[in-house]
Amino acid sequence: MTDAFTLTPDQLAIQEAARRFTADAITPHAARWDEEHHFPREVMQAAGEMGFGAIYVGEESGGIGLGRLEAALVIEAMAYGCAATSAFISIHNMAAWMIDRFGSADLKSRYLPALVGMEQLASYCLTEPGSGSDAAALSTTARRDGDDYVLNGTKQFISGGGVNDVYLIMVRTGEAGARGISCVVVEKGMKGVSFGAPEKKLGWNASPTAQVILDDVRVPVANLLGAEGDGFKIAMAGIDGGRVNIGACSLGGAQRCLDEAVQYTKDRKQFGKAIADFQNTQFVLADMATELEAARALLYIAAGKITAGASDKTAFAAMAKRFATDTGSSVVDRALQMFGGYGYLRDYPIERFWRDLRVHRILEGTNEVMRLIIARELLK
Repeated sequence: MTDAFTLTPDQLAIQEAARRFTADAITPHAARWDEEHHFPREVMQAAGEMGFGAIYVGEESGGIGLGRLEAALVIEAMAYGCAATSAFISIHNMAAWMIDRFGSADLKSRYLPALVGMEQLASYCLTEPGSGSDAAALSTTARRDGDDYVLNGTKQFISGGGVNDVYLIMVRTGEAGARGISCVVVEKGMKGVSFGAPEKKLGWNASPTAQVILDDVRVPVANLLGAEGDGFKIAMAGIDGGRVNIGACSLGGAQRCLDEAVQYTKDRKQFGKAIADFQNTQFVLADMATELEAARALLYIAAGKITAGASDKTAFAAMAKRFATDTGSSVVDRALQMFGGYGYLRDYPIERFWRDLRVHRILEGTNEVMRLIIARELLK
């Protein structure tokens, strides 16, 4: 950005490229993917060919080396077509960046070539059945045995579970709490890796979710990301960007629903005139547009702070995630109301976005946890 309010020509070009890709490859098919619970792997590979699988992976590692604002622009544009698909690409980007940022030269050479083009896909595995918001309480273990770690435990709510090829798994290698956590790279085909049944979800039907189950899985010590005990720090470094991205997903989906509502209220007539001619409709639309722009401005600022490594980047990422996801859900809900009974039908995209955006207030840290992070910064 040249200033706090204007995207640069390069950023506008990236945004336009992502919008064109979405219009061609995502939007026309999203309703069918949702209906059929279809995971569009072919679209992931096409996105990889555009460079969208390694947006902020360094150029020396094969990525396109952009900042978090550029990533947010891409994710927001894709969510306009399908929030579930966009969020999946966001998670892959987060995992690829973690390998690029914290991995050894050996790890980068083994995994990044296939990840940057999305020939292979990666998952981020932190949550467990017994540890959600209290992530530092995770119990999956990695016991050192010669040149291997032996992993045992279960990861819950993993996007791409059973489908993806690479899993960045947070494990306990030491004492209780955050300092005893490490991160290891696990492959789908390793002996002892299995997956739970696909979860039956309210939304995100185009994005498979399942448990990742580890039963005496032997992983080379060379697959350790960073050093032992760095896992929680690595996980949190990745999740700052993930929070901004999931906020961008909410903005993109909500913008689609606002645009749909504007067109519908112009076309739909009641009491002899278009719904858009009623002052109440105009006031609601105006509020929806204003709130979306406010959330977008905060999110773009937070993205810039992450790229710059600002000291308050975590607080701003939490603010942006909380505000954008709450705002996105609220905008979609009001859009559905404007459609009346038709908004409740699958003939229109509103109900799909209503379902898909609801989970954004839970994942990447619940919005209640976001408030705790913000308050902690205020009160320290």
